[in-house]
Amino acid sequence: MPEILPNEVYTTQESQKLLKISPSTIKRLLKKGLIRANKIGGQYRILGHELLRLLSPEIDQKATDTYQKVKKKVIEKTKNW
Repeated sequence: MPEILPNEVYTTQESQKLLKISPSTIKRLLKKGLIRANKIGGQYRILGHELLRLLSPEIDQKATDTYQKVKKKVIEKTKNW
């Protein structure tokens, strides 16, 4: 089973395979705004973080909290440079 990486960028086809959903379902999720994506060159690009948020909000929240703690520590350590 491939791992979904939070900072990886996926196409709609890759996202479909990871989520095991049909092309029409991925289109519907994008259209309704349930998955946020950026349109680049006429094609959608989806951040892995969005897929994780959709699959497991609890895990996504833990990852976000950890990131925020690390970010805060880095800012504190580097503000006197």
